[in-house]
Amino acid sequence: MKLVIAIVQDKDANRLRSEFVKAGIGATRLSTTGGFLKSGNTTYMIGIEDKRVQEVLDLIHETSRTRQQFMTPPVSIDAQMDSTSGYPVEVEVGGATVFVLPIEQFHQF
Repeated sequence: MKLVIAIVQDKDANRLRSEFVKAGIGATRLSTTGGFLKSGNTTYMIGIEDKRVQEVLDLIHETSRTRQQFMTPPVSIDAQMDSTSGYPVEVEVGGATVFVLPIEQFHQF
């Protein structure tokens, strides 16, 4: 058994959940916040047999894509102002961060 912890952007979370349901994969969904933009994320915790780990990783990879987004960098009062301060910049967001951990015991009651 493995524990897969997948952190995805909220924009991808519902589609990923639908794919888990179609594949018969049970997942616990948690709302989380963090990352570079301090944006909303969803963390899935999945207890899965070793032979199905790649299937889970493939579903995450197929549904959690990176995208470009404009953001305005925070301005620090201590920082020197230059010609780009306060203007939106394009950054890459999305994708997924995934951890696969061994499980000693797994119980469902």
